Amino acid sequence: MSSENFQQSRTPPIATTGFVGWLRSNLFSSWFNSILTIFVIYLLYQILVPFLNWSIFSADFTHNYLGQEIIDRTFCTRVMDPEIGGGACWAIIFVRFYQFIYGFYPVEEVWRVNIVYFLLIVAVAPLLIEKFPLRKYFLYFTLIFPIIAFFLLAGGFGLAHVSTKDWGGLLVTLVLGFTGIALAFPLGIILALGRRSNLPVISMVCTLFIEFIRGVPLITLLFFGMVMLPLFLPEGITLDGLVRCLIAVTLFQGAYMAEVIRGGLQAIPQGQYEAAQSVGLSYWQMNRKIILPQAIRITIPSIVNTSIGLFKDTTLVLIVGQLDLLGIGRAVLAAQTWMGLSIEVYVFVAVVFIIFTFSMSRYSLYLEKKLKTGINMGAD
Repeated sequence: MSSENFQQSRTPPIATTGFVGWLRSNLFSSWFNSILTIFVIYLLYQILVPFLNWSIFSADFTHNYLGQEIIDRTFCTRVMDPEIGGGACWAIIFVRFYQFIYGFYPVEEVWRVNIVYFLLIVAVAPLLIEKFPLRKYFLYFTLIFPIIAFFLLAGGFGLAHVSTKDWGGLLVTLVLGFTGIALAFPLGIILALGRRSNLPVISMVCTLFIEFIRGVPLITLLFFGMVMLPLFLPEGITLDGLVRCLIAVTLFQGAYMAEVIRGGLQAIPQGQYEAAQSVGLSYWQMNRKIILPQAIRITIPSIVNTSIGLFKDTTLVLIVGQLDLLGIGRAVLAAQTWMGLSIEVYVFVAVVFIIFTFSMSRYSLYLEKKLKTGINMGAD
């Protein structure tokens, strides 16, 4: 058969490939999906257009519509001339930006906080970037970073002492959030192993601790740490208020983390334990080298979800007098010069929390993809 009888290859129709093909197969594959897509687009239009107009196009940032610098709420466009309307007055964020980021940390010592923020990026980078230069050595730095950060922030070794009462804003949120997560993770592993222990006393103590902590709200533990804990300490020994909040947050998170880890341990087949014992591994060697790596791997989504919950729960410390990011926002709104601009403050706080929690969520997806978590092990 001659080659003339064959038709030349042709490119597939545009309607089945590319962006148009994706739209047809995903958004307009049926009459119901088409109606639903159009409805969602209309709904987004009704929400996003007014929001963008309020937050960006008609908003005041540092100057109002007359070109005047905004130093308090009376200079905002919507307050000066209600007939014009005006959008958000973001000047409250710019004017009080120092308090939102550093709290009441002394201005002459704020360089220490900036160094801690920079070192935090350096400490986290090796965890996020697999091909980070000298990654192995930087991981050791990640382990000792909390100690370095503590002495930089609190003082010592020639640095002036700064009371935690002067800490506030994003600084307190990050200290409580990341330190709480870092301490709660090993505590959760210990509690999970203890609850599954063959020793009845250890199993009972860990079980009672987990069930008690999970049965009480976090705010109760915070009040206990601030009011009752000092009564149980030996005479002459006091704990800083922020430290007491951190203890309460860590214990609360550790109990939930323990149940997450325990779920992963129960998912490990019994054959893994028997194989480890057959080669002569001790209890701790078996858990460290075989059982825990697998359990942590399959519980990564739950671990990150629990960590995100803790990070958001740090806002509860406001009730016991610690001014985190939300607490600083409420303190700013209490000033008569900025009253009535609560929407701007809460939107700003929400955006900050969304950035951190979304980053944690994306890192979780990265780990799941890297470790192939969730793949059907029975698939061919």
